[in-house]
Amino acid sequence: MTAPRARRAAAALLLGPLLVPAAAHAAARPAGGGFAPGAAGIGDPYFPRAGNGGYDARHYDIELAYTPRGQHIRATSTMTATATADLSRFDLDLVGNTVASVKVNGAPAAFRRDGQELVITPRTGLRKGGTFTVAVAYSGSPKRLQDPNLGSTGWLPTGDGAAALSQPQGSTTWFPLNDHPSDKATFAYTVTVPEGLTVIANGEPAGTSRRGATSTFRWASARPMAGYLALLAIGRFDVLDGRTPGGVRSISAQDPKASGDLAGLQRTTGEVTDWEAGLFGPYPFDSTGGVVDDEKVGYALETQNRPAYPGGADTLLIVHELAHQWFGNSVGIRRWADIWLNEGFATYAEWLWTERHGGPSAAARFAETYARPADDPRWRIRPAAPGRDHLFDEFAVYQRGAMALQALRTRVGDPSFFATLRGWARRHRHGVATTAGFVAYAEQVSGRRLGGLFDDWLQRPAKPPLPAPGDQGR
Repeated sequence: MTAPRARRAAAALLLGPLLVPAAAHAAARPAGGGFAPGAAGIGDPYFPRAGNGGYDARHYDIELAYTPRGQHIRATSTMTATATADLSRFDLDLVGNTVASVKVNGAPAAFRRDGQELVITPRTGLRKGGTFTVAVAYSGSPKRLQDPNLGSTGWLPTGDGAAALSQPQGSTTWFPLNDHPSDKATFAYTVTVPEGLTVIANGEPAGTSRRGATSTFRWASARPMAGYLALLAIGRFDVLDGRTPGGVRSISAQDPKASGDLAGLQRTTGEVTDWEAGLFGPYPFDSTGGVVDDEKVGYALETQNRPAYPGGADTLLIVHELAHQWFGNSVGIRRWADIWLNEGFATYAEWLWTERHGGPSAAARFAETYARPADDPRWRIRPAAPGRDHLFDEFAVYQRGAMALQALRTRVGDPSFFATLRGWARRHRHGVATTAGFVAYAEQVSGRRLGGLFDDWLQRPAKPPLPAPGDQGR
């Protein structure tokens, strides 16, 4: 995600749990024999009720019909998961909408609503290690979720349709899921819309059919994805489907009423994708691209495969959001406090682009940013533990996160630094990681003790000292 900048307005999003009326639920006999309920939260201190315990989501299959009048949807979402405990019941995260039925392994299950929790009790307990499916049929008019300080997320009406942009918790407005970045899954979409509208989503197209006055678009992604990266864009789009010069499939779409040049977006996306692959290692997904629509949100988002660029994108914005395909999307975070691993890396990719394309060096960008006075209160926000209210802070998370990487580069030198970036992306490809894991990996690659350096740049609530080149550190 982009944070506010002079050259482009942006906002970050934070959503707490929203209370919704409890739904009626069918009667079912409780599971016994040592089975226990899964936790109603994954344990992330920033979002205590986000995610759920007791299972690992593996795949989401979302069938959704969209009606423009009232922004109404009718959907069935089926999650395939593996139980990680003996479960008597478990939760999914869902905000709003009316749930009509829930089936677990094809059998009707009891359910109730508790805030953002959809609490599901299957007819029989689910054994640890077993695979199960849960199909939720629901309908409603998903809402834009608004934080008074930080902006909008969720289901966003556009001039000719809708778009779903969901960092950190907006996906709960349009499908039930285990909504935490630590639990990735593959996705498939089957979306039916009125004739004349187009659907863009993550992954790759899997066929389009027409029936009467409607069209059905299918998309599928074989690569695991965090739920907040799910993209659904419905509207009138011009679409280009081609290849980058390096051979990566590239699918870009643009609202014909939006300003900008779709061919230019596709061309720049190809150039940046290939350039970043040269730095960070092979592109981690089966297609790249971008989507320009008219969402009124004021930020871009690194939705997997093809970032969303409301209103258009300049080159550095494309560099930032595509860098997230490696850092943030393929290498995800285990907890929200580690968000600098996403945003600091993507910001540093911008610094590397300008350095290698005739602009200021990364060292110069570091020096410019470091000039902020030591008594500036932004230095007191710790990048590796910014707190919920500063999760997307432009200086502390984005800029100071990038500065931490430049400090590492200064300390260990270019060969070790760039080997660390490539190796990190390779080691955690399609997985999740932590700040502690990155520190340990950087020490392993460089052969240096780097704990003091990273404590200064990521953990101390104060302006760090300048890094000394080649110093062994503390």
